[in-house]
Amino acid sequence: MEINEKFLKPYDPANTESKIYKLWEESGFFNPDNLLGNRKESYTIMMPPPNVTGVLHMGHALMITLEDIMIRYKRMQGYKTLWLPGTDHAAIATQSKVEKEIQKKEGKSRHDLGREEMLKRIKEFAQQSHDTIVSQVRVMGASCDWSREAFTLDEKRNLAVNTTFKKMYDDGLIYRGNRIVNWDPKGQTTISDDEIVYEERNSKLYTFKYSADFPISISTSRPETKVGDVAVAVHPDDTRYTEYIGKEYDLEFAGVPIHIKIIADKEVDPAFGTGALGVTPAHSMIDWEMADRHDLPRPQVINEYAKMTVGGENLLGKKVTDAREVIVSWLRENNLLEKEEDIKQNVSTAERTGGIVEPLPKLQWFINVNKPIPERGNKTLKDLMSEPLKENKIKIIPDYFSKTYFHWIDNLRDWCISRQIWYGHRVPVWYKDEEIYCGIEAPQGEGWKQDDDTLDTWFSSGMWTFSTLGWPEKTKDMDTFHPTDVLETGYEILFPWVARMILMTGYNLNTIPFHTVYLHGTVRDGQGRKMSKSLGNGIDPLDIAAKFGADAGRMALIVGTAPGTDSKISEDKIKGYKNFANKIWNITRFVLDNVDEKNFHPLPTSPLVNGEENSLIAEFKKVYEDITSDMENYRFHLASEKIYHYIWHRFADEIIEESKKIILEGSEKADERKTALVSIWTDCLKILHPFMPFVTEEIWSMLLIKDKNLLMVEKWPS
Repeated sequence: MEINEKFLKPYDPANTESKIYKLWEESGFFNPDNLLGNRKESYTIMMPPPNVTGVLHMGHALMITLEDIMIRYKRMQGYKTLWLPGTDHAAIATQSKVEKEIQKKEGKSRHDLGREEMLKRIKEFAQQSHDTIVSQVRVMGASCDWSREAFTLDEKRNLAVNTTFKKMYDDGLIYRGNRIVNWDPKGQTTISDDEIVYEERNSKLYTFKYSADFPISISTSRPETKVGDVAVAVHPDDTRYTEYIGKEYDLEFAGVPIHIKIIADKEVDPAFGTGALGVTPAHSMIDWEMADRHDLPRPQVINEYAKMTVGGENLLGKKVTDAREVIVSWLRENNLLEKEEDIKQNVSTAERTGGIVEPLPKLQWFINVNKPIPERGNKTLKDLMSEPLKENKIKIIPDYFSKTYFHWIDNLRDWCISRQIWYGHRVPVWYKDEEIYCGIEAPQGEGWKQDDDTLDTWFSSGMWTFSTLGWPEKTKDMDTFHPTDVLETGYEILFPWVARMILMTGYNLNTIPFHTVYLHGTVRDGQGRKMSKSLGNGIDPLDIAAKFGADAGRMALIVGTAPGTDSKISEDKIKGYKNFANKIWNITRFVLDNVDEKNFHPLPTSPLVNGEENSLIAEFKKVYEDITSDMENYRFHLASEKIYHYIWHRFADEIIEESKKIILEGSEKADERKTALVSIWTDCLKILHPFMPFVTEEIWSMLLIKDKNLLMVEKWPS
């Protein structure tokens, strides 16, 4: 049979992949509305929207590869497949990045530019970043429906956000209150618990008394906050302190008058330090809750810039770290310091700015997670988050993350949703004198001023599965594609994102957002180190595609990478799969060089009725049934490895070598063997397609099959 001249050279991914992607896009098959045949069952994946803060990294590449494998497999199985792409405005991350650039280049702050100009600059940066990300997603081979692409800050998503905010506000779930929050002094905004990065640092634990005649010693690593103490808490069963419970003392501590009450609280750990805890309600989440239980005052002694707001010249206006030294010196001078120990401490830092987080009382917007909702049978938002997993309506892969999920919900506090930044969905509340108006759109009339704060980015991305399908409008897409089938994402955002999608969907739609959560791990370098700028060990997916081909990068990311586990990747591993792509190319050349056109017509789809070749095809049938089982059960790391080993070690090393002799002899068996080769190889290409779509589609286009479609819409072997 005459062979295509392309096969006379090694496979060239650089000149193939962009051409193939263009072919796929022009076919229209990324859009489920254009798929062939009567596809009654839908299968939906919403792409976790990458942040518009720069470029994609190998973790994103793993995410895209996994989701593309799932969607290509289901498309070939005859499902009406929707994989909806999009990007996330990532409010704090994006604004802080642009602010840093402006400060570095122009020496200006956002306040120098003003809100309008600052937002204009951020939007320009976000658009450039979006364009880069979209080009990277295409290079990776993502067969997503670009006609439905969404952005978390566009008009449709804003309508969904404002609709949900108003509904929650009217239901009494959203309230404005003065509560303790995580404050980032560097970024000048609140941040959520999930945006805190804990860094282990060397610290000191100080044990001392407030004054010589005070009966109890306390221990702390933050003596500067003790000028805001209002109580000393001890465990009610701690006999060392029973006689002091209920007593009150007026003292002067480092020049600051304080009033201390001795209280009994079961939350105190008698084994920590002296077993007595200095209670500073305004600067500790735990102490704030203790103040609630004991009706204690909450004096604030540190401001938004992490500077002291009390004391004389020795303290007032000083940074907290300097104030700490002042107070420790005062304790030494007054012989009140009993012990000073070196300890390791987890310091709370802001993920985006690196600033040390200060717990501060602030007037903010919160979501009440413990309030019963009448229209949901008096269930709370916590209930709406936990019930779908308890009732097995949602399955997490791997399952051991479920325990962590429930632990997080059990300890969940009211969610602070307001942020003191300009980029994001603005709080849909307006003020005029003493009047407050909450609405989807601005109120009529003059004199109204909108709240300056924006909403936590997880508030909008929590609605991703349904806001992308047109909600709050009733749409055909909502009826067809929701709930979605799989959410595939990194395990590190199980709580900030996955849990909140379950919350938002349960509240707004009284259903679930997805049936399965597939969690992937972190992609590390060949030595197992996390990829970072400081180490210079990052790998750019675009560089990989240019050097080795996207197919090789995809296989290197998938083979051996079980769900929920971290994985290693190196250029050597990727190079190995470039060689595999070339092996596939060479196998095809051999097959086409040694079979006749008639062997393709009709294309065999089942074992031959007669002949010894039946056993070869029957053997392969077991292989693809095993691989199909892996695909159904999300064992993509095993499925990819099995097809790799079958093609290289069984088909190439053994079957082809044996076939050379049979075909050369020209015996009666030769024609049967040729038909078997075609049967097995065409099915191999189908099974390999979700993993290595470019090379398989290119080869498929050159096979002499009548009435063939693009490989991406061919039927999965069955």
